Amino acid sequence: MAGPANTGERTEQSPEPVLVFGEVHTCLLQHGQALTGRGAADLLRLRADERVRLSERPNLYVRSPDVPTGVDCHLPSASGAKVRAVGTVTARATLTEGRLLQAGAHCTVTADGPGRRRRWGHYLARPGVVEPFGTLPERDVADGCLGAGRRPGDLDLGAIADRTLTRVLRDRALDNQPPFKSQVTRLRWVALRAADGEGPSLERFTLAGDGLRMAELRLPAGIPAAAAAGLCHDLALHDWLLTTLVRMVERSRLGSTDGRDALTALRPAVDHLMHLWMPAARVDQPLRPLWEALEREPGFTRQWQILVQRIRDQLALQTAAHLQP
Repeated sequence: MAGPANTGERTEQSPEPVLVFGEVHTCLLQHGQALTGRGAADLLRLRADERVRLSERPNLYVRSPDVPTGVDCHLPSASGAKVRAVGTVTARATLTEGRLLQAGAHCTVTADGPGRRRRWGHYLARPGVVEPFGTLPERDVADGCLGAGRRPGDLDLGAIADRTLTRVLRDRALDNQPPFKSQVTRLRWVALRAADGEGPSLERFTLAGDGLRMAELRLPAGIPAAAAAGLCHDLALHDWLLTTLVRMVERSRLGSTDGRDALTALRPAVDHLMHLWMPAARVDQPLRPLWEALEREPGFTRQWQILVQRIRDQLALQTAAHLQP
């Protein structure tokens, strides 16, 4: 995990970053039509002083400028230890193919910090970096970040991500008439430093209740926090796609009811979802092996392809029955 850029200020050098954590919320854009590139860029213009990034290959992808949030609070900890930290959190929103909206927040935490608070200029010069008071108990804080319970006053990146998502969804340009109903999923993630000489690894990926997912990574030095966040955004997006398609197939009662009724229920999947599956399309090269691990266990793409093939087989059967004299 790379450290902050050198700003040229004559301040103490920041300690080495050892932990990155964040949360990503994913949902269907609450709008009847997929937005064009220009419409998506207008929607995600969250800062007037920074430009929105837009990419059209391999699909339409629009990313808002990073929005910093200053924090001075305790970090979550599994043991309940009070670890005060000060710095800034980075939040952003993205829109894929004008349909899938994501909002996430993340920050890097250094190994240790001063015993007193520095001037805000020091923290503002290091966007996305949070410094603890004293030495950081890495494992304790990582477990606390993944845990469901938080004490009042603990840093809550989920709340920052949710505030960013809500800000976008309240835009008056949206008609609040999505083509189908779906749920919001939340991916809570942490990335700890890998042992010397070891590459990146995905230690665990867990499906919890109420749309919550948890992931733990190990990353070698030199992997930027933004790259880790990008991987987790991509993972969250494809987890949402797979989760939503599974639920649509279950609700359609495919194979146990009239085929035409089932396909009517699955029409939104054909129109709006099935073309969006592109794992690791925007994941930094050093982190793509982590997607390969997910393909082996639990097998994201394998499950997706089985569901898609079931839908296509039913479409073929219905077409053949319609063509019979």
